[in-house]
Amino acid sequence: MERIRNLNSFYKMSVIAIAMLLTAGIITHMIADNKSSPVYSARGSQGAEVEAIQQVLSDWGLFDAEITGYFGEKTEEAIIRFQRIKGLAQTGVADKATLKLLGVTIGQIPAATEANVNLLARIISAEGRGEPYIGQVAIGAVIMNRIEHPSFPDTLAGIIYENGAFTAITDGQFNEPVVDSAYSAARDALSGWDPTGGCIYYYNPDKTDDAFIKSRTVQKVIGAHYFCV
Repeated sequence: MERIRNLNSFYKMSVIAIAMLLTAGIITHMIADNKSSPVYSARGSQGAEVEAIQQVLSDWGLFDAEITGYFGEKTEEAIIRFQRIKGLAQTGVADKATLKLLGVTIGQIPAATEANVNLLARIISAEGRGEPYIGQVAIGAVIMNRIEHPSFPDTLAGIIYENGAFTAITDGQFNEPVVDSAYSAARDALSGWDPTGGCIYYYNPDKTDDAFIKSRTVQKVIGAHYFCV
């Protein structure tokens, strides 16, 4: 009888252990799936996506802290304020619906929304004011190509505000009035027109001595800019 009781106890413990292992496996699988295909940013997230979110929230006047690319308490509070304004559930999580209204598109060419056109036009104007129209479109196309390239941030704002990427951000030209042609050029670039043939860099050879950029293979010369890969 004692042996039977011991066997019963052993079988019960075995069943519990197996169940625990299966549960742990399911949970681990769920976590792994979530990590491999993230669909939101929340407190603790970091990277170019978060930096883009912070920049847009800052442009809205909802985020007054330093843009660091780290999703902390202040970013969460700003998200909640944005969600309140837009009539979304005030979760503090930048889910798909929130990201869409922020205009932050992850890893693909963003839609030609008013916010995206305005942002892209501003950098095109700052970098290409005075360039021929096709040259302005080419600048926008380089930015689109970077969004899809693994070496760069995967959002429009992330590309534009990437540290050191564009001199127009640091020298103040980004804040100058936008030329009218830049808006049309932005729409054309967002629609997929790429005069560069896939380039991810450009430079004016008369205005830079940067060894890295000059080492890139030039694909096209449009206006005063060399476009390269």
